[in-house]
Amino acid sequence: MVPHKLKRGDDALGRLRCHEGVPPPYDRVKRKIAPPALRILKLSPGRDYCTLGRLSQEVGWKYANVIETLELKRKARSAIRVNLKRKEAALKKKAQCELGKQLAPLKKSLAKRGILV
Repeated sequence: MVPHKLKRGDDALGRLRCHEGVPPPYDRVKRKIAPPALRILKLSPGRDYCTLGRLSQEVGWKYANVIETLELKRKARSAIRVNLKRKEAALKKKAQCELGKQLAPLKKSLAKRGILV
C-alpha cells in the first residue's frame, strides 16, 4: 500500500502512470521480457488473474474498444516495420557478399605487396 495521505505517498501516486496497450513513445522500442515478472512463472496453475483493462472497464472506463482498435493498428504498423527491417538486412548481407567477391582480387594484390588489409 502507498501511504496516500502523506506527502511522499501523494508524490508517488502523482508519478504513477498506467497504460492500456503500448503508448506512442514506447511502441517503437524493442520489447524486453522480465522473467521474474512472468505470470506463468509467478502464478500457480488454476489461479485467477485479471488485467488492468478489464478492471477499468468493469468500473466504468469507456475506451476499451478504442484502445483495442489502436492496438491492432499499432501491431499492423509494427509488422510492416519488422518486415522492412528484415528485407533491408537481407539486401545488406547480399550486397556485402557481392562486394566481398569483387574486392577479393584487390585484397590479394595488396597482400602480395605487403599492405595489410
